[in-house]
Amino acid sequence: MKTVLLIIVLLASLTSIHTSAAAGDDERILLGRWTQDEMGRIIHKASEIRDIGKRIDFLSGQFLGVRYQASTLIGDMNTPEVFVIDFRGVDCFTYIDYIEAMRLSGSFAGFKENLKKVRYRSEKVAFENRNHFFTDWSVFNPAQVDDITASVGGLRTRSTRKVLNLRKDGTFFLPGIAPVEREIQYIPSDAVDETVTGRLRTGDYVGIYTKIQGLDVTHTGIIIKKQDKVYLRHASSAKKNRKVIEQDLITYISKTPGLIVLRPKE
Repeated sequence: MKTVLLIIVLLASLTSIHTSAAAGDDERILLGRWTQDEMGRIIHKASEIRDIGKRIDFLSGQFLGVRYQASTLIGDMNTPEVFVIDFRGVDCFTYIDYIEAMRLSGSFAGFKENLKKVRYRSEKVAFENRNHFFTDWSVFNPAQVDDITASVGGLRTRSTRKVLNLRKDGTFFLPGIAPVEREIQYIPSDAVDETVTGRLRTGDYVGIYTKIQGLDVTHTGIIIKKQDKVYLRHASSAKKNRKVIEQDLITYISKTPGLIVLRPKE
């Protein structure tokens, strides 16, 4: 049941609500608890933190307690894409989307432009250009992140080939998006021990690998290491949470198939 819920949550973040706006001609900015000036100051302060991990820790920590909210993006095969920034609520993917764009920026204006780079291929605001899958980041944004799963997992790393977006029954998870075959490397959860976690860094982005045909992950989050412990900071859809929280990584992944790890670049 938990796996089914995670799939529904993930797909909710990939699909969107309807709007009459023309593609590329509209944007929706809703900043929740912050004003634009306040968020600009936070982004500028973060840009002065030289260590990438500490910068991501600082930025992602600002969102602790922000409510979980799926389906905040606008656009699908029948609906023009709208450029959305919505801090009133985030899901697991929009959360890391915002944080990655912020860590590349020094101002709110810079954040807006970098979000287009992070979220869309060629910075073109269009549904077909959106990075819908976690591993899209390392494939289409190689200047920003590296897939370091194999180096973290070492000999324990497993590899499989998947056709993303294609269900077992031949239908698409996301109508309008062409399926793509991709090799996926992941670290089985039972192989994630102190040696593996020792290779993780604060600020690494992780995806919870799934064996479900057509998907690479069912959840995403950020690694935070403190006081000799490793945490997953993420937008939790669990009924008891429904907000951005941090949880012990090993405990969280113990009942999942494994991890995919992406590391932000300088």
